[in-house]
Amino acid sequence: MRADATPVADLASEAAVAAPAEMVPKDTYLRLAAEYDNFRKRTLKERTEVWSKAQADLVQRLVDALDDLARFAHIEPSAETAKTIHEGVDLVERKIWKELEAAGVRRVDQVGVPFDPNLHEAVTTAPASAPEEDHTVGAVLQAGYQLGGALIRPARVTVLTWQSDRGTGGGGASEGERG
Repeated sequence: MRADATPVADLASEAAVAAPAEMVPKDTYLRLAAEYDNFRKRTLKERTEVWSKAQADLVQRLVDALDDLARFAHIEPSAETAKTIHEGVDLVERKIWKELEAAGVRRVDQVGVPFDPNLHEAVTTAPASAPEEDHTVGAVLQAGYQLGGALIRPARVTVLTWQSDRGTGGGGASEGERG
């Protein structure tokens, strides 16, 4: 402490030095918060733009097939045979599937595979003819679809179940079901 300084003057000078030091963390915090907010807004905008571009690319792949389908919708039915119309619709379906498969879409419609609740929705059950068929897909009632590894819609299926006590009149729960 200087000889000519008073304790009050020292406190005032220390407060003047401390005030900007206390404001630095607050200022830094506000700048970081603003930076983060700008980053969040920018990435949201970029994600939206990428999603829009992906949708436009898929639509671009499908418009030729849609044009073909529109041509079939406007033909005179009496001018063409049912076989010709059927072949044309089949060609359009193959064209659409070619583009969907190129985009990563896969159809989930296999029969005889083990039932997987991540891919299938069990609508009903049917008796299996052999124990090996227990908990397998017996029929696909509505196909499911995957895009990449993500499930778009599960396949609606009939699940085969093996009942070993058929005809024995067991009727109750088996040993494994009783716990």
